[in-house]
Amino acid sequence: MIEDPVTRNPQGHPFHPGFVPMQSGVGNGSPPATHQPPQRVARAVYTSAGPKPKLLDQVRQAIRTRHYSYRTEKAYIHWLKRFIFFHHKRHPTEMDEPEIAAFLSSLATESRVSASTQNQALNALLFLYREVLHKEIGYVNGVVRAKRPVRLPVVLTRQEVRSVLGQLQGLDWIMAMLLYGAGLRLMECLRLRVKDIDFSRNEIRVRSGKGDKDRVTMLPSAVIGPLRHHLEQVKQLYEADLKSGSAGVPLPYALGRKYPNAAKDWAWYWIFPASKLYLDPRSGAKWRYHLHESVLQKAVKEAVQEAGMSKPATCHTFRHSFATHLLEDGYDIRTVQELLGHKDVSTTMVYTYVLNRGGRGVASPADRL
Repeated sequence: MIEDPVTRNPQGHPFHPGFVPMQSGVGNGSPPATHQPPQRVARAVYTSAGPKPKLLDQVRQAIRTRHYSYRTEKAYIHWLKRFIFFHHKRHPTEMDEPEIAAFLSSLATESRVSASTQNQALNALLFLYREVLHKEIGYVNGVVRAKRPVRLPVVLTRQEVRSVLGQLQGLDWIMAMLLYGAGLRLMECLRLRVKDIDFSRNEIRVRSGKGDKDRVTMLPSAVIGPLRHHLEQVKQLYEADLKSGSAGVPLPYALGRKYPNAAKDWAWYWIFPASKLYLDPRSGAKWRYHLHESVLQKAVKEAVQEAGMSKPATCHTFRHSFATHLLEDGYDIRTVQELLGHKDVSTTMVYTYVLNRGGRGVASPADRL
């Protein structure tokens, strides 16, 4: 770790930021009129709290202060380590735009990563320099950009959706039905809490979706009965957690401090809780987290294979099918945009390319001859 310069007085003692030395014999500590206080330094190695944290610890603290997810924290730390090792363990303060450009270019040319992966690495580096090192990075020239191909989403027909859902049972069927019937993303489904389901209005309130946005979507009638029965079983697990003295469930942002008892409230409990308690690497507390995404991903993959389908369908394919089938039923694209939570309608328009009626959903004039 590179130490910051420390200004020292004639006696050899370090000046801390804002420190004004006392003149000998002056009881109130006020300097004489001719005294010029030492230049304030931007950073110092030593503070009253002790040595300055290491660089990556500073990054972790900055990420947690901004309430970024734990996945984002792990991803950013991963790319920063790769950046430092790529330049033979040089400290980032010694590097600038050319070193950033060389690293990003190597990801595209040597590692052959996708455009989204390259952008994630760039975001990690920009966060380091702007938020931690407080150094503005200008335009990074000479970067070999990874190409972003234009892909059409994989969409299942209604019969194919029935075939895949027919291979699922119990909890897997309920979650897959919510992905298709409400257009949820996988993690939006797994992060649902009891209070997010409104059975009286047949609504699901999605909290902190992609882009940290809330939205409301429908609750499919076909899943209401099985979901109610599932919640009765979940409540037994919830009551067992209360008796065992568990910390409850983790709450978003600072709600745990604002409402200390909310972590053990039934309304905040997961609809799809994990089977075991989890040790939080940040707080050290044992929480009941939601089900891991790999559980449903594996179940859907096996269901697609058992249904004899050749399409590379995944959990996200249900969301694509949800949007496409709504457009087929005649719903306007703005309504579909709101249900999906897309920021721009151009993102939703991709589904007009995969309608069963042909390109852009327009009937061919040859069919009218």
